[in-house]
Amino acid sequence: MSAEPSAEVPGVQSSEGVASKGAALAREKLAQAKADAAKRGQLPRREPRRRSSPRRDAADPQLLGRAIRELLSDRGWEQPVAVGGVFGRWKEIVGPDLAAHTKPETFADGEVLVVADSTAWATQLRMLASSLVRRLNEELGEGTVQRVRVRGPQNGPRPTGGLRVTGSRGPRDTYG
Repeated sequence: MSAEPSAEVPGVQSSEGVASKGAALAREKLAQAKADAAKRGQLPRREPRRRSSPRRDAADPQLLGRAIRELLSDRGWEQPVAVGGVFGRWKEIVGPDLAAHTKPETFADGEVLVVADSTAWATQLRMLASSLVRRLNEELGEGTVQRVRVRGPQNGPRPTGGLRVTGSRGPRDTYG
């Protein structure tokens, strides 16, 4: 006859007994806390708490990007800022060769004025005007730029003076 020895020692409880007694004690304390809360008028919630997004007050700190966008929107500065951004990135938009010889000067009423440093580059830019309008509208939004006006170098007439020869210049005239 094989009898298993009893693991219980008198005065010491088994781990199962301790766990069940601990759970029962926790249930009893929870029930007592709920009863105390009910007496005070603070009944426990039956449904889980819902997380609500915090509402921002105008005085609360905001992200810098959002604050700048709101400022631009409130003042109506979106388009001038966008145009300034395009003018600042002119080299990236038109390429380094064209940017080395041209410079955007103004934007008004859908027209961009571009200044070229030579007549050859002004002519080149006039031929590329429709492509440039399309590229600028990709950056600024469709219909923002309707026309590109090109201005060549602004060299005035040659000044007259003591070292100048008056009259017409001939084919082999190298003076002045």
